[in-house]
Amino acid sequence: MAAEYTRGDVRRMLDVPERLLRTWEKKGFVEGGAAFGFEDLIALKALKKLSELGIAPSRIERALLSLKAKLSHIERPLAQLRITAEGKRITVHVAGGRMEPITGQLLLDFDRSEAEKLRSFPVSTAPKVDPQAEAKEREAEHWFQRGLMLEESGAPPQDALAAYRRAIQLNPKAAGALVNLGTISFRMKKLAEAKDFYLRAVEADPDYPLAHFNLGNLFDEQGKAEEARKHYLEAIRLNPKYADAYFNLALLCERGSELLKAIGYWQKYLSLDWTSGWAASARKQLERLKRSVRTK
Repeated sequence: MAAEYTRGDVRRMLDVPERLLRTWEKKGFVEGGAAFGFEDLIALKALKKLSELGIAPSRIERALLSLKAKLSHIERPLAQLRITAEGKRITVHVAGGRMEPITGQLLLDFDRSEAEKLRSFPVSTAPKVDPQAEAKEREAEHWFQRGLMLEESGAPPQDALAAYRRAIQLNPKAAGALVNLGTISFRMKKLAEAKDFYLRAVEADPDYPLAHFNLGNLFDEQGKAEEARKHYLEAIRLNPKYADAYFNLALLCERGSELLKAIGYWQKYLSLDWTSGWAASARKQLERLKRSVRTK
């Protein structure tokens, strides 16, 4: 393994305390040492996300053991697979579908026919996949992670854009790269481009809440309230704990003088996020609206 990042680099980049890093090393999630390779960095980013969601190392360990048993051709799931999470749900994207390992079992987020296909995979052999397609998908994931790193490091937007564009050239259904291309375009005020990328992300993965949320933001920016509302509500349907979507819906309803709806959305937002700086603003808005409704 070619070392690319020192231990200090990794801790600074990911804001991971030494105690937690040592725990992950003891569990065998990453190799211990003074330096880390690129695949280690990808694995650590996934671990940090799972940790932030309150998922204990023991649960991660059982999930990884389950993945290795079902997908024997995958040696390092955290680095080789795209692992995402919403709330407490872990979703692993593999072979064109999704798997959700919970407490040591591999649960499948597919329709029945796809589930039966995966259940039929023999434990001792790799599933039948197109080697070229698999290689392209892995290379696409590499470029996606490269784009994330460039964004986080404060590199020029064009560098991250180039990385994400390379990712979707290799995998046109890379919804994460499409969303990030849309977000960079949105920040650059290229709204037509942003809309195109977000719509392509929704087409690639209709169940991706962030793509709908960002489309809501774009339509909100353009003053298209009903279009924005539709996508915020879809994001919430896909992820009922999407606090930011409730926040934006509350603001949208306030602007439309739908005060009772706004109160309901502020209350829901605060039930999900009651400690952040945004929560303090939400409480002020909620109290102001309640006073306004009482005086009418």
